[in-house]
Amino acid sequence: MTAVMKPVITLVGRPNVGKSTLFNRLTRSRDALVANLPGLTRDRIYGDGKVGDRPYIVVDTGGLGGDEDNITGQMALQARLAMQEADAILLLVDGRGGLSAGDEQIAAYLRQLGKQVFLAVNKSEGADPHVIAADFQSLGLGQPYAISAAHGDGIPRLMDAVLAGLPNAAETPDEEEDGSIRVAVVGRPNVGKSTLINRMLGEERVVVFDEAGTTRDSIYVPYERDGQRYTLIDTAGVRRKARVEDAIEKFSIVKTLQAIDAAHVVILVMDAAEGVHAQDVSLAGMVVERGRAMVIAINKWDGLPQEQRQVVKTGIDRRLPFLDFAKFHYISALHGSGVGDLFTTIVNAYKAAMRKFPTPQLTRTLEDAVSAYPPPLVHGRRIKLRYAHQGGSNPPLIIVHGNQAEAVPATYQRYLVNTFRKVLRLLGTPLRMEFKTGANPFAGKKNVLNPRQVEKRKRLQRHIKKKSRS
Repeated sequence: MTAVMKPVITLVGRPNVGKSTLFNRLTRSRDALVANLPGLTRDRIYGDGKVGDRPYIVVDTGGLGGDEDNITGQMALQARLAMQEADAILLLVDGRGGLSAGDEQIAAYLRQLGKQVFLAVNKSEGADPHVIAADFQSLGLGQPYAISAAHGDGIPRLMDAVLAGLPNAAETPDEEEDGSIRVAVVGRPNVGKSTLINRMLGEERVVVFDEAGTTRDSIYVPYERDGQRYTLIDTAGVRRKARVEDAIEKFSIVKTLQAIDAAHVVILVMDAAEGVHAQDVSLAGMVVERGRAMVIAINKWDGLPQEQRQVVKTGIDRRLPFLDFAKFHYISALHGSGVGDLFTTIVNAYKAAMRKFPTPQLTRTLEDAVSAYPPPLVHGRRIKLRYAHQGGSNPPLIIVHGNQAEAVPATYQRYLVNTFRKVLRLLGTPLRMEFKTGANPFAGKKNVLNPRQVEKRKRLQRHIKKKSRS
């Protein structure tokens, strides 16, 4: 059973109509996820958004000009790919500037795509929405939505309409319902992702040829090994050569992001012959940001000279220190060496990501960590961290309660994360931690003891049992 992918919403329009402002509004952030990957330019920016329990991916494209060759010319390749990948397209126009020839050309192209298209008339604050939208009815894209990306006016109504016709990723089946571990295989083009999947499957289930990945589709392959079911997700999506249509199809960050979100464990494949590439670092950061368990496969290790192997390991230590929770495997997907060992690591990483921890254990770990290394003073007052409990899995989330908890500095947070990871033996998965200031979360609950009371009662029971034996 595969997960429901997050829908993709692409923003298009002429320059300076407010696409980036709307992007920031929809992602509630000024920090866009910029992918430094082949086939992408700075004209395509990716981010995550959410309305209620409805998550989605937003793609911001570069401005499309007004000349007649712009839509089909080289300058618009990135925008074209983003539109083709989209589940829904938002065309932004400038309500103050009125309808332009560029708007008409873009609308004509969109009408031919067969996608869901929504027309948003931006910069409509302070104006009659019916009047300001009337000028754009002639574009033939349905009812225009008057909005203000800068102030947020009209955006809830627009997004309700957009999401109404899109798949609901919130309806993803229970992660443990069918017992299958979803494993996404990601990496730069031509590092051996499809070859690795074929080797793991032991058969040619994914077409492989010596050319960078050339499709936007992720391939889901059910598989069973030693009684454990898996679903392997090949984000390379390699097609047969006869179906390769366009050089811009060599890589799709959208499908990779969706596959990472759908996976329990991600295998990041790197090419040992090329060392640690900047794009490897970028991809690794995406996986960590999304909180997925990871296994690192350094491919094409066979036949690599010893001095080059050392260069690769030095590059890993220098450029990927944030992957200290993940296990590295040095393999040859082509010849099969080291591939079988991946499965044990995948299962262990999955179990770590899905583990449940009792509150008393987490609170004891917090108390020990604080005793060994107390938090610093803030405005002359000591931060007091009192209780910890689990807030979620995949990745494990630990919520720490105390006084001035929101003031815990980043260095101390890293200390706590490393301590919990070591004590709980969490290998293969990142660990997230939230800090909340407030009252004891267990206070006022009937028949519920706080962690200190639970531990005290256990000590008393052990003492009584010991006395009775003597």
